[in-house]
Amino acid sequence: MRVFVTGASGFIGSAVVQELLKNGYEVLGLARSDQSAQAIEKMGAEVHRGDVSDTDSLIRATEKTDGVLHLGFIHDFSKFKENCEIDRKAILAMGEVLRGSNRPLIVSSGVGVLAGSATVKVVTEADRATADVIPRVASEHAVESLAKQGVHASLIRLSPSVHGVGEHGFVPILYNIAKEKGFSTYVGDGMNRWPGVHRLDAAVLYRLAFEKAAVGGVYHGVAEEGVPFKEIASAIANQLNIPVVSKTPEEAADIFGWFAVFAGADIPASSKKTQELLGWKPAQIGLISDIQQAEYFGPQLTLKR
Repeated sequence: MRVFVTGASGFIGSAVVQELLKNGYEVLGLARSDQSAQAIEKMGAEVHRGDVSDTDSLIRATEKTDGVLHLGFIHDFSKFKENCEIDRKAILAMGEVLRGSNRPLIVSSGVGVLAGSATVKVVTEADRATADVIPRVASEHAVESLAKQGVHASLIRLSPSVHGVGEHGFVPILYNIAKEKGFSTYVGDGMNRWPGVHRLDAAVLYRLAFEKAAVGGVYHGVAEEGVPFKEIASAIANQLNIPVVSKTPEEAADIFGWFAVFAGADIPASSKKTQELLGWKPAQIGLISDIQQAEYFGPQLTLKR
């Protein structure tokens, strides 16, 4: 089978491509740049030039494959809401191509979309974001709309930390802020919790979802239900040899900026149902042990804030 993978050269997407190839799939990977195209070719996949904002390009690729794993997203957080709307349009465009077939569309989101509406309880696959506090909920709404129309669309909510050496996601954002400020910060007592999953475990989940996901299914890429934020901040402080300090929510808002809603979020999440339904068994190293490795924070991409 031939699978179209957006975000194919990214930190998670490249692991997904390799997982698919290892299991006998052919992969068509979306590449925006020459560098991305070379990385995809090096893995042994075919290149499709375009980007997630080019719906015509997405449609052409979707038409010639047996389904889609959508991991691509524009990670310019200074335009987060705008980029979430681009993602919604991309999902709907690819879903329209798949209408009337049994070809799957697996879309990426995050358990963080529930940060504005979740209570202290552990978030499960049955929970739905009812408020647009986090703009990324647009992706979930697009999947729900397609599934109601019979499109074989489903959703993977990833942990706030999809970790592994070479990561350039949420933990490096915290690392960059701490390095800039000269101290690592947590909010209040720091006992708010972040789920975590290793990128290699996440890659297996995407393959299993492609093979087994139900129409409208929601699955959680969660290996650890909730790592206390204070432990994450402390591990970063140890790497940088700087103090770790508590701040009030008001002080933290000034330090973290747009990221404050995530830094203070308490969103423990379960993947029990995902593991039961898909047969997924996370097996990789945990978040704190991972970021304690000397090589974890190499030269980091400074993300726009």
